[in-house]
Amino acid sequence: MTKPSLPELLHAAVTAVGGTERTGQVTMAEAVAEAVDDNTHLLVQAGTGTGKSLGYLVPALAHGERVVVATATLALQRQLVERDLPRTVDALHPLLRRRPQFAMLKGRSNYLCLHRLHEGAPQDEEEGLFDQFEAAAPSSKLGQDLLRLRDWSDETETGDRDDMTPGVSDRAWSQISVSSRECLGATKCAYGAECFAEAARERAKTADVVVTNHALLAIDAIEGAPVLPKHEVLIVDEAHELVSRVTGVATGELNPGQVNRAVRRAAKLVNEKAADSLMTASEGFERVMELALPGRLEEVPEDLGYALMALRDAARTVITALGGTRDKSVQDEDAVRKQAMASVESIHSVAERITQGSEYDVVWYERHDRFGASVRVAPLSVSGLLREKLFADRSVVLTSATLKLGGDFNGVGASLGLAPEGTAGEDIPQWKGLDVGSPFDYPRQGILYVARHLATPGREGSRTDMLDELAELVEAAGGRTLGLFSSMRAAQAAAEELRGRQDKPILLQGEETLGELIKNFAADPETCLFGTLSLWQGVDVPGPSCQLVVMDRIPFPRPDDPLMSARQKAVEEAGGNGFMAVAATHAALLMAQGAGRLVRAMGDKGVVAVLDPRLANARYGSYLRASLPDFWYTTDRNQARRSLAAIDAAARTTE
Repeated sequence: MTKPSLPELLHAAVTAVGGTERTGQVTMAEAVAEAVDDNTHLLVQAGTGTGKSLGYLVPALAHGERVVVATATLALQRQLVERDLPRTVDALHPLLRRRPQFAMLKGRSNYLCLHRLHEGAPQDEEEGLFDQFEAAAPSSKLGQDLLRLRDWSDETETGDRDDMTPGVSDRAWSQISVSSRECLGATKCAYGAECFAEAARERAKTADVVVTNHALLAIDAIEGAPVLPKHEVLIVDEAHELVSRVTGVATGELNPGQVNRAVRRAAKLVNEKAADSLMTASEGFERVMELALPGRLEEVPEDLGYALMALRDAARTVITALGGTRDKSVQDEDAVRKQAMASVESIHSVAERITQGSEYDVVWYERHDRFGASVRVAPLSVSGLLREKLFADRSVVLTSATLKLGGDFNGVGASLGLAPEGTAGEDIPQWKGLDVGSPFDYPRQGILYVARHLATPGREGSRTDMLDELAELVEAAGGRTLGLFSSMRAAQAAAEELRGRQDKPILLQGEETLGELIKNFAADPETCLFGTLSLWQGVDVPGPSCQLVVMDRIPFPRPDDPLMSARQKAVEEAGGNGFMAVAATHAALLMAQGAGRLVRAMGDKGVVAVLDPRLANARYGSYLRASLPDFWYTTDRNQARRSLAAIDAAARTTE
């Protein structure tokens, strides 16, 4: 039997999921197959509606080597494991004459821990464990969540938090889950043979396709100890998110509450001298943090340096003592000891990292209304880490609807540690960028309107002219508006203003769960939804409910953002353009994602309105516009209103 061709396989898969073959999807699949066969790397931009999941799954499955697919969002993980992979495997089975296996793998804390569930959670205030089900009032939200978790534990086959619907609060989940540092290990745990996390790992070891998330991919790269099974092909979907997810995993934090918990957990497991030293260091750190003001620390202040060295040294002493003493009076001592060890090790590693003062780290104070002050440390760049850990020993495909910024892939490539496309040399990863376009006719389906006549937005203060413009646009559109704002304060001010001016329902992020807000927004065309960052990337509402997407301003990072400003300064000191490399790239990525909310299906029509004249007037405006879909462009406010009114009228005739 002759080997089936890639077009045959793709046709079978697309038919199985009830889709339509797209030219861009075929082009993408061929490029992925070529990169995998040649053991090279590919950055591929595939617009909404291309069918990019099948564009990489089919050639990866046809290749026959183990593939890891890492995604950023739960929604895409679910789509892959519950819909795309089962149907694709069924469709390809007769042609490939084998049935590829697939599995989901996440970090340990995503799985229910049977030891925690049955033996209880270590308690901070006194030695031993407590029964969280007894401790929580049955009538409380926490008590109800815990009772549901106990019932669910008898039914679930995976123990995966995301398989529980409706979900439970983070507080409830923390009572019955453990981090990898807190885990006793399968051989030492009484429930090791039944462990959900271990079962997931075992399934992944034998699977042809392992679906995971960016965070676990980052842990796999940073920790040194492999978490993912050995694989020949890595596919990173939603790749525009990868750098921020890796940065998040590589960021350390210390705050007084966290240190106090560690003191309580360790106090009764070590000798008095070791416990007292950690307590004294904790009190010294707390005094320093009471005076902490938000902002970057170019150099670690003397008082903070002394407090962190004391913490580091006391934590090291406690870690040694924890390993060498036993106390049989402590109930389930191994679990209590493991949690204490994890808490103290975390403090030791962050304190040591900050006191060492690497030129490649950024340190800053942050202050939270609820949790008080913390000191944080993050890598100035993760590009070196990604170049070294991501692109060695395997073929890597990175894909997203937004990877080509300002007309090329080099900006995103640089953030991933890649030299400009086409650069040759030893130990330089070879890669190719490919834009397969979109099936949508953007110039006919959408308008990009820039409100050139408005005043340039300042850092603070109300923007009366912007709110007037917003109200007029929403009125012309008949509602149907997704408002994307650069801050929660701006979103709240706009919602309050428009609720007072007109009778269209205005939904505001934070007033209900995100899922509920999006459901209600999609259900009623007259409704508007206003919010911030998660709406710029997380809304998929095709049809007449979303025919106007408004951005209040270009979403540059805040000038006082410690990490972004440090990265910008580093580029400038190296002779580059820090603003374009960091701030403009950040804004371009978000704007491309935001504008992508408008056209989600072949019949969608509408307007993306940017209420910031800098997009039309500033020198960097052309770079940002080149990163957006190729909408018809205008700065004529009357044209924008007339178009919205016509789109609204057409939608009403079909409702």
